[in-house]
Amino acid sequence: MEPQSDPGQELVDLLDSDGRVVGVATRREIRSRRLPHRCTYLLVFGPNGDLLIHRRTTTKDVFPGFWDVAVGGVVASGEDWDAGVRREAEEELGVEVEPAFLFEFRFQDDRTIAFGRVFRAIHPGPFQLQASEVAEAVFVPVQHLPDLFAERQFCPDGLAVWRRYAAGLNA
Repeated sequence: MEPQSDPGQELVDLLDSDGRVVGVATRREIRSRRLPHRCTYLLVFGPNGDLLIHRRTTTKDVFPGFWDVAVGGVVASGEDWDAGVRREAEEELGVEVEPAFLFEFRFQDDRTIAFGRVFRAIHPGPFQLQASEVAEAVFVPVQHLPDLFAERQFCPDGLAVWRRYAAGLNA
């Protein structure tokens, strides 16, 4: 999918409170009116188990300059989940991945209502970061994440994804 000149005009499926598609709206409308929509979250691990984290650019419409544990974003109208997560990895990291579905995820705060699906992939890099969305990216050992969460601002939805993922590892 070729990026449009104005990302705010991208069409996004509008969801009801149960996550069913009930219409279409622009990305700008989804953001400004806090409408429920679909998002993908991709945890990218290196071959040694380190997690790729990245810092969002300061021009992002949600959580500018924050760090995130997941690559991903809004699923386009009519796009299926797998295509959405693959597109996001290719756009943001410049690589093709083989994502494995992990779990469904819902996140809601005062800025957004997202119905998500969380995926996992292994990729060693190198990555070609999308300059308009990703300021930097680095692999970190997962045992260092709690310290990083305390030291840096992380996207709250990404933190919630990680906590749920990590809880499953320790169950």
